[in-house]
Amino acid sequence: MPFTENQIYHEAMQLPNASKIFLIEKLLENIGNNIDGNIEALQIKEAKRRRDDIRSGLVQPVPGEDALKEVRNMVEER
Repeated sequence: MPFTENQIYHEAMQLPNASKIFLIEKLLENIGNNIDGNIEALQIKEAKRRRDDIRSGLVQPVPGEDALKEVRNMVEER
């Protein structure tokens, strides 16, 4: 008899953190391999457009640390 999702979840919660991370990575890798081709093509198109906007100077990239700080400030204001 196969395990239910709930049973798998409860068993996984007993694993050490390193094993949980490994399991998460493998699950995400599997999901990533099943992305609809149309969605993937749109994601690539958008990534290239953003890259080109940066290269042309149309937009200026924001360092990740600054962006996270701004998001944290927005969340704290709520």
